[in-house]
Amino acid sequence: MAPDEYLALLRAELDAFGTCVSGELDAPVEHCGDWTLYDLINHVGVGNLWVVAAVREQRRDYQAPDGPKDPAAVKDWYAETADALVSALDADPDTPAWTFAPPHTVGFWRRRRWLETLVHRFDAEHALGIDSRIEPAHAADGIAEVIEVFVPRMVKRGLAAAPSHAVRLSAIDTGGSWVLGPGDPVATVSGPAATLFLALWNRVPATRLFWSGDVATARDVLKGPLVP
Repeated sequence: MAPDEYLALLRAELDAFGTCVSGELDAPVEHCGDWTLYDLINHVGVGNLWVVAAVREQRRDYQAPDGPKDPAAVKDWYAETADALVSALDADPDTPAWTFAPPHTVGFWRRRRWLETLVHRFDAEHALGIDSRIEPAHAADGIAEVIEVFVPRMVKRGLAAAPSHAVRLSAIDTGGSWVLGPGDPVATVSGPAATLFLALWNRVPATRLFWSGDVATARDVLKGPLVP
């Protein structure tokens, strides 16, 4: 995606997630441990405010209070956090900001919060029985982010081993392809971009993908964990 597109994409995803805030707050969220929909809304809203502080105060240690549990109040609270985030990020993308990975700019957070909200919009819709759609081009950008940002971060934090071999990820609907790991790929894992993206984020099973080459090694590389 072009860097100047991310703010509008973020606004759209924040709004899409916001439509789920009116749902049953006790609904379980399958891919987030024992969370309910309320917990997911709270996570996104608190995260929005954390990034506002990362941008405006150049700090990583801000802890926003939890959102209200009253259904009407939490809807308003979430909308306020979304507006605050967009306002904070409505600056030159090169503006310095605290981030957990390069580049240390507002532009990093535009992309990161867009993709964070996109994943959690899927979670919320899934919890409410709503069919989700992720645009292939958006999913492709998310795949790139996992490889560029999260895999190195997980390895650096000691939460995952560095990939021992290279695996090619191939999106059959966009024609995009990415290599994870060193050297020439020993295997290829392919599927629609959205399925690849959601599989990397552990939202859909890897059995939905097509595997070829040294499948055992590819499964070992992709078992990760690749993301938090």
